[in-house]
Amino acid sequence: MQRPNAAQLACGTATVVLTTVALLLLSGTTSTPGIIASSLAGLVLGLFVAVTMPARAGSVKTPGIVLPDPAEAPVRAPAARVGAGTETRTGP
Repeated sequence: MQRPNAAQLACGTATVVLTTVALLLLSGTTSTPGIIASSLAGLVLGLFVAVTMPARAGSVKTPGIVLPDPAEAPVRAPAARVGAGTETRTGP
């Protein structure tokens, strides 16, 4: 089994949260067993959504990167730093 991608994780997480909140609001339960049952139902439904959601068909296509030939590339030297160094100080 492949690892889930970001879309599968996001949809599964949203399903868990929304289902749990909806079940708790609709049932109006305040008992511990009712809250646990609603939470487990949301977790199972979110897991089902994340697993059954279709994965991406193929990989992302990126344009081919053409690297310049090092022999033709211009030589780049770092620029001289201009700043307040010891040679520009005045005074004691």
